[in-house]
Amino acid sequence: MIQPDPVSQDRMPPLWRQVRWGMLALLFTVTVINFVDRQSLSIVAPVLRETLGLSNTDYGIIVSCFMFGMMAGEFPMGWLMDRRGVRLGLSLAVSWWSLANALHAFGRSMLHFSLLRFFLGTGECGNYSGGLKLVSQWFPVRERALAVGIFNGGSMIGSIVAPPLLVWLMLSYGWRAAFLLPSLLGFLWLIAWRLFYHSPDRHPLLSSAERDYIREGAEAAEAPPPGNLTLLARREAWALMLCRFLVGPVVQFYIYWLAEYLYRQRGFSLKAIGMFAWVPFLFGDIGSIAGGWVSGRLIRRGFSVAAARAISMGFGAALCLLSIAAAQAATAPAAMAFICLVLAGHTFLSANMFAAISDLFPNNAVGRVTALTGVAGGLSGMLFPLLTGFLVDRFSYLPVFSLAAVMPGAGVAALFLLARGLKPVKL
Repeated sequence: MIQPDPVSQDRMPPLWRQVRWGMLALLFTVTVINFVDRQSLSIVAPVLRETLGLSNTDYGIIVSCFMFGMMAGEFPMGWLMDRRGVRLGLSLAVSWWSLANALHAFGRSMLHFSLLRFFLGTGECGNYSGGLKLVSQWFPVRERALAVGIFNGGSMIGSIVAPPLLVWLMLSYGWRAAFLLPSLLGFLWLIAWRLFYHSPDRHPLLSSAERDYIREGAEAAEAPPPGNLTLLARREAWALMLCRFLVGPVVQFYIYWLAEYLYRQRGFSLKAIGMFAWVPFLFGDIGSIAGGWVSGRLIRRGFSVAAARAISMGFGAALCLLSIAAAQAATAPAAMAFICLVLAGHTFLSANMFAAISDLFPNNAVGRVTALTGVAGGLSGMLFPLLTGFLVDRFSYLPVFSLAAVMPGAGVAALFLLARGLKPVKL
């Protein structure tokens, strides 16, 4: 076993040797892979829909099956992260979803893809419950929004990488390759995870100075994990659930429908989708990191945690209103510009929404509370694609973009009305 440098036990090591950032790098990387996996269906969709003769409603059903899987798997995954830890929990989750994604290459019908998307969702939901559990264990309160912003930014990097990579794979090797390669990356990541990840109390390279820094503001002692009914009885848990119920489907809409929208409404070719569909997600990545940085900066300047979160989330929700302008834009470049700002605002908001979970609840409940919010997000994420397919088939994209504009603001309002002050819950 590698032994820590004795000198590092006396003072904070330089940034490049601080272990928590290495753990965050592992989490960021797997989030990138997770969202490349998720994007595979949306990038393949224009070809797959024509091959299988699927309507918008049919495609919406397939997407909803994925979200139903996310909803069904959330609480078991959250329980696993809280009770058995993220080392085992993320190992199982990544193995599960990588296998499910690979099996998409053998799909032959709408039924096959619906079942496989459900299978994929039951594993992929572990990324966030495990990720937020890791952040709550490895980062002090004032750094958590930044850490969440960075790892959540992996979702946008995955969405940036996915269009050019998967289109290239499709054009070079056929659509099945777009499912197989990301799955291989998941299994390769798993090897690195098993080699390098340990909890803070066991990591051989963690200095005592960094360990003390991580524990600043944490609970003095780890109490027994609260029961599930205890968590469900808390108004704050329902506030977080309602917030994610309203906020979550918006980014899912852009992830799963952007390629379809550009292909059928804005006249993009498959090659053009590969060249340009990643751009809004780059802005989403910038928004995610900026949202975490801004709230952390506000806290350092003397703002309360609640005020910093409210300012950051309110700003992000305001940018999401531009979704209406995107639908009504006269040209494709103008629509893309508005979508870029919407995704930047959404992730600016989301970094603080997820950080609010560890603001409110202790470490031994973070995994399950995240899972509860995931169940709520999964429910709305399951219903919203069905509604999207129905509205697009019978009306247009305008009602869908309008809903995507107002839902984030409603979610932020619900959080701050129900969880007044974002004061830590005493269980």
